[in-house]
Amino acid sequence: MKYLSIAEDVRLGENVKLANFVNLYGCSIGDNTKIGTFVEVQKNATIGRNCKIQSHTFICEGVAIEDDVFIGHSVTFINDKYPKATSASGALQTEADWKVVPTVVKKGASIGSGSTILCNVTIGEKAIVGAGSVVTRDVPSGAIVAGNPAKFMRMASDDDK
Repeated sequence: MKYLSIAEDVRLGENVKLANFVNLYGCSIGDNTKIGTFVEVQKNATIGRNCKIQSHTFICEGVAIEDDVFIGHSVTFINDKYPKATSASGALQTEADWKVVPTVVKKGASIGSGSTILCNVTIGEKAIVGAGSVVTRDVPSGAIVAGNPAKFMRMASDDDK
């Protein structure tokens, strides 16, 4: 594989498919998962089995993605409620200056392209997040949400699954 940046501490399951230009470090990726081009997965992030992560997606530290999850193109996860460049003293912040706030995406959920997922939320099992949404609070299992901020639209039907 050409043009891959995979740190030695990455745990890859069986039959993981990686496109060119991925950046992985300190994370774990489950069996049969497919990672698209220009995806970054940071340390302490986990991706389950049988997931599909589309191109240009950013999965930061503190994100836990369970099995059978679809993440569309250009999805961004956030792990800091109050991001700042500098500390109170004016120096550039280090890891000691802030706290990772986790996010969980439950089994079978789907997140549409261009969505932003803020920290401290759980996206429930088989929930669907519409393209371009900004998720600011928990999404119930089986719900369809969309918009900025993402709002409940309806429960998913068998036709949606």
